[in-house]
This record gives sequence, structure tokens and C-alpha cells, in this order.
Amino acid sequence: MGNLLKTEWYKLKKDRSFRFLTWMLIAAAVLFPLLKFSDGAVDLPTVEDYYREIVLGTHASIIKLIPSILAGFFITNEYSIGTMKSMVSSGNSRLRIYFAKLIVFSAGTIIISLILPVIMTGACSLYFGFEEMPGWSYYLETISLITLYGAAFASIMATFSILFTDSGKTIGFLLLFFIFADWPLQVLAAKVPFFEPILNHSVFKLVYDIIMVNHLNSSDSMFVVVVPILTFVLFGYLGSLIFQRKEIK
Repeated sequence: MGNLLKTEWYKLKKDRSFRFLTWMLIAAAVLFPLLKFSDGAVDLPTVEDYYREIVLGTHASIIKLIPSILAGFFITNEYSIGTMKSMVSSGNSRLRIYFAKLIVFSAGTIIISLILPVIMTGACSLYFGFEEMPGWSYYLETISLITLYGAAFASIMATFSILFTDSGKTIGFLLLFFIFADWPLQVLAAKVPFFEPILNHSVFKLVYDIIMVNHLNSSDSMFVVVVPILTFVLFGYLGSLIFQRKEIK
């Protein structure tokens, strides 16, 4: 398992899509708040306000959409270039292969998800000043939750990615799925009453509660933490079952 993890990590570091997405987000994290600083505004926002409204306000889309592109190239593309067939025939069990890939892909997703909260917040501090920073407790809580939800959504992406053998189809499906998933789920919850609590306690809904984690009661806080962990375990298990039964040509 250790060798598989090292191999997958090496492939992730060399993956061009991962490098491009990472540098693109780093550039956005540094340059986007600079626009606010250089437009001559008299009242600059505080770092705390910017973190809540801009960084956390967009993190749900970053977690769901940007890693979907990585999933198509890092996972599905290995079918078309023959890497997956070579790995399966190498003597390693499919279970180990899948979880090694899932763990490393989740790590890549987490890195992508944390670029804006970490680098953009640091850039804002340099541009706007260090006087009104987000509280350390709130900042660390939100960072930890973004990490958990990044891994949870990565497990969902990995499960769908192994169903396809073409990276373009995977990317297209995942982007459409995560862009339009919220609306059909809300409609379904409105028409099927017993589905509403399921939606309200799913990662699709709870990811939007990260921004107000300091205002949640103990029960809601527990769900916000536990649900992404259970999602990762559930979809990790489901994905491994599918991968073990998938015909790899």
C-alpha cells in the first residue's frame, strides 16, 4: 500500500492539470483582492469581512467544480492511456489500487480547496492590514471543515470517475452534476417530505453552513463534522465495489 501511495503521489505532482489548477488558483488568490486594493476605494474591507464574504462565499463552488476537472485527468484518463490496466495486472489488489488513488486524489482536492482560504487570506492581510483578522478559532474551524468536505466531495467524484473511460465525459458529467444538483434535490425534497431531512443533512446542503459554524448549536455542529466523514466512508466503499467489478480493457 505504501508503494502505491508513493506512486500515486508522484503522478499527482507530475499531473499537468493539477499543476495548472493549482497555479491558476494561487494567481487568483493573490491578484483578486489586489483589484479591490488598487481601485482607489476609500473604505477597504477588513480581512475578516473579506474572508467571510468572498473566500468562504465561493469555497463551495471551488470544492465541487475545480477538482472535477482533476478527477477526469487523474483518474479516468488512466483508462484511455492504459495505465489502469497495467496497475491491475501488476499483482496489487484492486481494493488497494482504488483506495491509494482515492487517498491521493482526496489530498489533491484538499490542496486545491485550501488555496483560497490560506493564500487569499494572507494576501488580504498584506493589502488591507492586520488589524481586523478573523478569529483564530473560527479560522481553524472553517479550514478544518473545508478539508473534511473536500475529501467528502473527492470520494463522490472518484466514484463517478471510475464509471467512465473518457476524461471528457467524466469532466462534463461531474461539472453538470455539481452545478445543477442543488436545484433538483431541492425540488425533490419539496415534493417528497421524507427526503427533506436527508437533503438537509447531506454534504450538498451542509457545505454552505461552514461560513456560520460559530453560530451553530451543538447538534448542528455535530452533523457538520460527522456527515462528510460518513460520506467519505460510504462513497469510498461504494467506489471500491464498483472498481472491483469493472471490466478494464
